[in-house]
Amino acid sequence: MEWREYHEFTKHTAERLRRARHYLDWANIPNPFRHYEGVPVLDLPADPPAPEIPALKVMNGELGITQAKDGAAFLSQLMFYSAAVSATKRAAASTYALRVNPSSGNLHPTEFHFCSRGLIGWADGLYHYRPSMHMAEQRALGDFRGRMEGSDAPLVFVLTSIAWREAWKYRDRAYRYCLHDMGHAWQSLTLAARAMGCESYAVGDFADDEVSSTCAVNGDEWPMMIVALRGRPIPVEMRVPSETEFYGGNANRLSEEVVPYPRIERMHAATKVRVESPPESVASAEQDGHGEIGLPTAIGGIRTFGEVVRMRRSALDFRGGDEWMTLSQLGAVMKGAGKPLFADFVRQRFVQLYLYVHRVVGLAPGVYRYWPMHAELEAMKLGDQQIAAAALSLGQELAGNACVAFSMIGDFESATRMFGDRGYRYVHFEAGAIGQKMYLASEAVGLRATGIGAFLDDEVHRYLGIAPGLGQVVYHFAIGYPVPDPRLGA
Repeated sequence: MEWREYHEFTKHTAERLRRARHYLDWANIPNPFRHYEGVPVLDLPADPPAPEIPALKVMNGELGITQAKDGAAFLSQLMFYSAAVSATKRAAASTYALRVNPSSGNLHPTEFHFCSRGLIGWADGLYHYRPSMHMAEQRALGDFRGRMEGSDAPLVFVLTSIAWREAWKYRDRAYRYCLHDMGHAWQSLTLAARAMGCESYAVGDFADDEVSSTCAVNGDEWPMMIVALRGRPIPVEMRVPSETEFYGGNANRLSEEVVPYPRIERMHAATKVRVESPPESVASAEQDGHGEIGLPTAIGGIRTFGEVVRMRRSALDFRGGDEWMTLSQLGAVMKGAGKPLFADFVRQRFVQLYLYVHRVVGLAPGVYRYWPMHAELEAMKLGDQQIAAAALSLGQELAGNACVAFSMIGDFESATRMFGDRGYRYVHFEAGAIGQKMYLASEAVGLRATGIGAFLDDEVHRYLGIAPGLGQVVYHFAIGYPVPDPRLGA
């Protein structure tokens, strides 16, 4: 299968990193904001109200409420708390934006398109969200939902990925980061919708080229996921279907030069092939085992969802030293991470978590395996893991300075037996989704987190004692008390 060749080629090793030095062409950095010229641009109401439900309740599956009375107000609140600009950073003489949804290198390959039907005061049609201005670009009028795998939901999102934005920095490995970011964006949207009282369902099995054509996305954008939102809080009305009128628009140019990466192109082409009638499940690594250490599953958290998502940042580093997190804080993070994901490709979980515990009250330093069905930890090896965690994360000290770091191990073999090469997407989606939940749960309990996409792949496997056929590392993560970032603005 194509996935195996791609994954092996893009593994980090010390030798490959020495041979393949890469210097960033700052004059050619891709624009992180896509917009379509020549289409109507609609204002979304400024300063939408914040969802007041506690963040941990949303993480644990509870529904919030919204007071939005029309489509514009609903969309403004939804996008402001799932995909909007949330802060700025200063670097030398320049200022750049941070967003609610995290991204590898803050390069933001993911774009949010959506189709609406029957929203009060909002025309049925196809739209693109412009986060730089918190506006919606109206690309067409009419009902487009039926072309998105037959969904009849009043609001259907199509999440696309622009690989060049990541490849500019990460080259051939960039496709992995695009898939991580898609998982983050999916959960960012899903959790914001839940905080407003809506349920969601994601579809990964769709005809890629047909959806691209329906959405008229630029050739550098690839549809990756369809997310349908439903719920009584969505302000809708009965409406007579209208004729389709297409505006289209011209996508802005992101760089003066787009450097081709044929290996990424081949990998994406391979994942576009759909498997007819995949089996309901396949033999995989067990997810329902037991450990000897139970984690607390209840913790009070008063930070609201609106507060948490707007203050979420990726930690620059962690303070280390004598600052410890509690077992209850860890339990809250793990409980949120283990909650169900609602999608057509989640027939079983493909990602398992290994923890490098540095400073958690009540836990001896060491490596632990997490068993989500019973919220238990199994000790794999004891002893100080700070140097090992940092070394495995490509020498990034934050993995050792954190209170706890993670290796997410993906069962690619089972996923690709079930879905073909397309399963490669799904493992990364799941890892990114878990990461997004960890980000928000960490903020909710007074900590901060950061995702780590760079690691020495096979060294991780050897250190954890995992045979490649039983899982491969797909994502690293770290949680602790952050070092202040002086570059942050409002």
